[in-house]
Amino acid sequence: MAKFIDPDKLELEDNVVAINRITKVVKGGRRLRFAALVIVGDKNGHVGFGTGKAQEVPEAIRKAVEAARKNLIEVPIVGTTIPHEVLGTFGGGKIMLKPAAEGSGVTAGGAVRSVMELAGVADVTSKRLGSNTPVNAVRATFDGLTQLKRAEEVAALRGVSLQHLAE
Repeated sequence: MAKFIDPDKLELEDNVVAINRITKVVKGGRRLRFAALVIVGDKNGHVGFGTGKAQEVPEAIRKAVEAARKNLIEVPIVGTTIPHEVLGTFGGGKIMLKPAAEGSGVTAGGAVRSVMELAGVADVTSKRLGSNTPVNAVRATFDGLTQLKRAEEVAALRGVSLQHLAE
């Protein structure tokens, strides 16, 4: 279970990734609603995402930001990149994240780029496999980010020293 991160103690920025128009056909015609996907992060290892639905776009965005603030995770960052390669999956979508050399930047498209930049990862390479929808891409990226572990954590889990792990 991930520990709770208090959003009030962080200076969070938000980024609207996608806004979808949803139509429900009822007896009297069509009911229009909007769904928003928002990423929030402090560019220092904390990032979250949320979705919100409402009849107006600003209200949907507000709901999504609230949900994202409740859904923060901590991302381990080594230097300017992630500690190791990881494959995140959600539904039909897969995201492969690879550490990149310093100065290479974020090589990712759309939703994944947004997540990485707001998490504070400056150098990473990614490849989106399978599903192309922004929601699946974001959820798969978060799945990958939650799988990341620092070398110290791996050494502690294995019960060996950090020097022994490096050998």
